[in-house]
Amino acid sequence: MTPRARRALFSVVMFFVVCAVVGSVLQRKVGAQSSADESQLRDSLKSFTNVYSLVEQNYAEPIEGDKADTAIYDGAIPGMLRVLDPHSNFYDPKAYAKMREDQHGRYYGVGMVIQQQNSKTYVITPYENTPSYRAGIRPGDIISAVDGKTTDGMTSDLVAKALKGPKGTHVQVTMVREGQAKPLVFDLIRDEIPHPSVDLKYEIRPGIGYVHLTQFQETTAQEVIEAVDGFGDLKGLVFDLRGNPGGLLSQAVEVCDHLLTKGQGIVSQRGRAYPDQNYTATHGNGGKTFPIVVLVNRGTASAAEIVSGALQDHDRALIVGETTFGKGLVQTVYNLGENTGLALTTYHYYTPSGRLIQRNYTGVSLYDYYYNHAGAQPADTTNREVKLTDAGRTVYGGGGITPDEKIESPKSNHFQDSLLIKSVFFHFAAHYLSNRTVDKSFEVNDAVLLEFKQYLTSQNIPWTEADLNGVMDWVKVSIKEKIATSQFGQLQGLRTLADWDPMIQKALTFLPEAQALEDTAHRVLTQKAEARSTPQ
Repeated sequence: MTPRARRALFSVVMFFVVCAVVGSVLQRKVGAQSSADESQLRDSLKSFTNVYSLVEQNYAEPIEGDKADTAIYDGAIPGMLRVLDPHSNFYDPKAYAKMREDQHGRYYGVGMVIQQQNSKTYVITPYENTPSYRAGIRPGDIISAVDGKTTDGMTSDLVAKALKGPKGTHVQVTMVREGQAKPLVFDLIRDEIPHPSVDLKYEIRPGIGYVHLTQFQETTAQEVIEAVDGFGDLKGLVFDLRGNPGGLLSQAVEVCDHLLTKGQGIVSQRGRAYPDQNYTATHGNGGKTFPIVVLVNRGTASAAEIVSGALQDHDRALIVGETTFGKGLVQTVYNLGENTGLALTTYHYYTPSGRLIQRNYTGVSLYDYYYNHAGAQPADTTNREVKLTDAGRTVYGGGGITPDEKIESPKSNHFQDSLLIKSVFFHFAAHYLSNRTVDKSFEVNDAVLLEFKQYLTSQNIPWTEADLNGVMDWVKVSIKEKIATSQFGQLQGLRTLADWDPMIQKALTFLPEAQALEDTAHRVLTQKAEARSTPQ
């Protein structure tokens, strides 16, 4: 076993010993743990270390180097944690560094998303206003060398590592671009690369704002506040939390604080080893209100569910879309040293009305829990806990946030899936723009479609006129989005999709209903205030 792996294993085992001791002290206060329980725990920990020692000494091949690290990081520790719940997790050095980077929302590098396809590393998109974007690097460019070293045989992770570095340092990137006879060489100066959690914000209709939030990181609340306040006199807001996996609780609380009335509850945490915590709006919206439609789907989780649940419980927003993921377990991240960390479940989240966000995971496989949402989520609300919003509307707990109005995500067919798997639109855009440019009035007309069909044939991708005609609107917007991204940047591409997105367009139709809900919420708050001020 490498020294690093040995220290990691020792740290984790010692951590659980400490947790066990602290837990036993707390439980003794309520008479919940016996000496037999403590003895059993000590025996289990001893068995754990004995098993690994036997494996290390007697396995048919030496367990050393990467294999030893893998046995610890990917085997023993995750296996131990999965018995507890689906979200307690161990972070090896690579995963721990990525988690911290995601939380900070920034890093130092050149600012582009890359991906390995067919043993080549492609630029998916350069972030706007970054060194790569300013230098003219485009989606579809192939990174053939970094600082003169070929990328052949390198994974995209290794290429990304080579591109990152201290601010102000140089890195030379060689690109192969379709339509160019020779490779293009770019000398880039690394800079701080912001990775905003609000990736799209614009006035989708006159007076109606649209905000898409990807995750909750250290900058999220300020980004959301600036986005909402930047619209001016809002007549309505579509707040898109689809696919948002959550993140920092503090940022979810701040976002709610800006939208709710001062004093309203946001979320509560209840656990065994620590005191319960209740979060309320300490500043409030200052009386500035407007109808809100929150768009959610099965990928909306954790902190995003806290925001959705709080706004729903206070009748502040109409929740539309699909039932959310149902992650209401709170993880505290402990630094174990050696750049590793342990995310251990310490609390449960509850909405202001008292709803448990977490869905039941007993007897559900890890695969079904994460990927087979329909099979792991209650099919109906018959056996779920019933609560009431401030205005007396019925809401359900114990299985994510149930939308007030259901909007199903569009279902793709086999033809669409095959085009996406092969990144056809991405590669066609690079091909189409290899010998031309377009302006912002670009539309996918018959001439563009003809060239697209010819491209499919040249790449041996099966298609029929019936295949294309059956999903023509989707084909056109997919072509337009990739070309807009390549020619004008990621934001223009995202806006192209949002202007077409059927779920967003349907969400906009619910703004009158959201206004009626907001009027009801205001009336309830006024009545409560009058009741408090009336002499008894």
